[in-house]
Amino acid sequence: MKNKKMISSFIDLLIFIFVAGSCVMMFTGFSFMKGPDVSLETTGIWFLKYFTVESNIFMGIMALIFFIRKILKKKITKVLYILRFASTSAVGLTFFVVFTYLSFIAPYGLISLIMNCNLFFHLIVPVLSMITFVLFEKENTIKKKEVVYGVFPTFVYGIGYLTDVLIHTNGGKVSPVYDFYYFVQYGVWTSIIVVPIIFIISYLISLLLWRLNNVK
Repeated sequence: MKNKKMISSFIDLLIFIFVAGSCVMMFTGFSFMKGPDVSLETTGIWFLKYFTVESNIFMGIMALIFFIRKILKKKITKVLYILRFASTSAVGLTFFVVFTYLSFIAPYGLISLIMNCNLFFHLIVPVLSMITFVLFEKENTIKKKEVVYGVFPTFVYGIGYLTDVLIHTNGGKVSPVYDFYYFVQYGVWTSIIVVPIIFIISYLISLLLWRLNNVK
């Protein structure tokens, strides 16, 4: 048990460092890898428009809170545990969408989505987060009916994203500048299909994480 807490605490610290460092890299435009044009990156405060960034920041904050409480040997409350679950589900969705959807539509494929800060945002942080939650955070405090909390970050972001898309609709079309995930490039009407699909995927990811977390 002690070894598990040490490992999970170390991973939590790594997650926070990776998220903080990646935010600085994207904000400033710093690159440490050279290759094709990078997809889904921008500099300045506008980097916060991406669900990838927001979900990773959420995850980073929860990882830091868990790290501090573990070091101080403070109890992890159920509210904190649910927030950790929601943040893990959020970066899990980021990971899933990148590798099953965006990698096929990005101009330079998957490689352009896992370069520089996105190497951490899209791959390392989500994988570490899911592994930690499944293997080292077995509190068994979340009930099945509470799995829906894992969809909340997606729901909140979805409202903002869809609102921005509708505001910038021109003749039923939306510029990729605003629809940067290319969800409604065949017409705004496709949102009635895309939105439910994303929510369902988000719920299924949350359910899978919950089930794996409950495996003894």
